[in-house]
Amino acid sequence: MDAGLMDAGLKRELEAKVYAGERLTREDGIALYESDDLAWLGRLAHHRRTELNGDRVMFNLSRHLHLTNVCSASCAYCSFQRKPGETDAYAMPVDEAVRTARAMAGEQLTELQVVNGLHPTLPWRYYPEVLRELTAALPDVKLRCFTATEIQWFEKISGLPAAEVLDELMAAGLESLTGGGAEIFDEEVRRQIVDHDCHWPDWSRIHRLAHEKGMKTPATMLYGHIEEPRHRVDHVLRLRELQEETGGFAVFVPLRYQHDDVGAPDGKIRNKLQSRTTMAAPAESLKTFAVSRLLFDNVPHVQCSTGTHGLSVAQLALNFGADDLDGSMAAYKITHDAGAHPMHRDDLLDLIWDAGFQPVERTTRYEVIREYDGAPSLAERRSEPQQVWA
Repeated sequence: MDAGLMDAGLKRELEAKVYAGERLTREDGIALYESDDLAWLGRLAHHRRTELNGDRVMFNLSRHLHLTNVCSASCAYCSFQRKPGETDAYAMPVDEAVRTARAMAGEQLTELQVVNGLHPTLPWRYYPEVLRELTAALPDVKLRCFTATEIQWFEKISGLPAAEVLDELMAAGLESLTGGGAEIFDEEVRRQIVDHDCHWPDWSRIHRLAHEKGMKTPATMLYGHIEEPRHRVDHVLRLRELQEETGGFAVFVPLRYQHDDVGAPDGKIRNKLQSRTTMAAPAESLKTFAVSRLLFDNVPHVQCSTGTHGLSVAQLALNFGADDLDGSMAAYKITHDAGAHPMHRDDLLDLIWDAGFQPVERTTRYEVIREYDGAPSLAERRSEPQQVWA
């Protein structure tokens, strides 16, 4: 079969399976990626998304706090990590972390996401102490903190098993892990992009433990670098199988791989893949959302990050399987250190309304805080024409 062309019989067969609610196979997923009929893929994914979530689009008010950018690993795609002694390397004292979080709390945030480098000398006790102080300072803000890679690192520096690490962090206020550290699970790809010891066996072990302890966690996939569509399919199917076992994934988040900002203050390109990669084009992003929604049939939500995709693609993704928006914008500085600006509640409401959907504000556990009914008139919402987002 030529790239981009799908046999008409296969197309009918796949469409029939989707509309009958049948589970798609690995071969089905690869075939869907080979199709360039983007409108058809979007229609199938939107059908599935609408069956699950109607015309609702969930969001929350979330911000990112990075306690340290010092990291023992040197992952090929990473723009965030610094080595000890670099001029912009830092590790926040606990009181500074609290002050930084308090400054963001005025934006009515409901969630704080904490992701860090694997600092070689910060002691294990620092991390639960930070969470306890953040919880005391911001009791109404839920803490979504640490990747599975970080939890494995905490095992290493504390000598405790992950179950005890999670228990102590939960006692200090941890609501959920983040979904990071997943990247692409295929070992052939992973050996070329990841420089730490947390691979699929440990990543899945740690999320399984989190689910056993009652957490609802996200799962992510970093796409658009050196991987191929078959690797994306494999990634999703591993997660789908784990979800069959635990039911603990609340949302799947495809993250678009980013190049370094060539205008970064220090002028350095830290992304080791940059010279041999191109970032995924919007059509490829929309295809990835659609195929992910169709394959990952047992996860309730698919999220689009406005920070890694841009606002126009984020709106379009809502018609290609996504039903949840992350507007924190600082998201995944691990992949991109350009320092985008966060979105506020009104920004997200307008973004969702303009795309033709109903906004629903949620908690970290995807419980409904508020449903927003029909969109106000354009005259009520803005006095100037809508900006066309880049």
